[in-house]
Amino acid sequence: MDTPLLAALGLGFLLGLRHAVDADHVAAVSTLVSQHRTLTRSCLLGTCWGLGHALALLAAGAATIVLRLSISPQVEQSLEKGVGCMLILLGGQALLRSLAAWGMPAGSRAHEAHGVPCRDGARHHHAHLVRVGRRPFVVGLAHGMAGSAALMVLVAAAMPSPIGGFLYIIVFGVGSTMGMLLLSGLIGLPFVLTTDRAPRALACIQVLAGLASSGLGLTLLCAPSSVV
Repeated sequence: MDTPLLAALGLGFLLGLRHAVDADHVAAVSTLVSQHRTLTRSCLLGTCWGLGHALALLAAGAATIVLRLSISPQVEQSLEKGVGCMLILLGGQALLRSLAAWGMPAGSRAHEAHGVPCRDGARHHHAHLVRVGRRPFVVGLAHGMAGSAALMVLVAAAMPSPIGGFLYIIVFGVGSTMGMLLLSGLIGLPFVLTTDRAPRALACIQVLAGLASSGLGLTLLCAPSSVV
């Protein structure tokens, strides 16, 4: 493997790490992480988001590199509008959950936070991998071609060979997945620390996450051009 290709792949990995902290990604993952109270689950959510995101990039890269299809500005804008709608829905759900938490007794909040319903206590603490990861995986798919990821696909298509282009996409996807794993763990810390000790503070953080997600979603919908 030649030096220019290695340098390009190294840059792709770093850009993938940077891509993980795009504003729309942080907003979406914050609302998802706010529903779970362990760092393990938070990191799992980020990893599943990254896998969905990487899969979407591979599909787009195949269409661009192999089929020579191009992504028009109109399509990019439509994709970002779709992400805006998703952010509004995620933010609204986080707000509803926080409002419901305010009306729960303290004990009920603790049970709900740990994934055990108050009415029967039958649900297991550790949700199955597929059930927990399905939603962030779908959200990652939706984010896969929005924002700066579209530019990444164009860069991959400009590589000297198709193999180099696909390697660039894979390395970029690995970087964004690792970045989101770390980021989701950091985002999950406040929720973990306030679950049992300060349930009211937990609800307030959920409100902030919901408002931030909904606000950014509205910005994307109302903007005349891409803002992320």
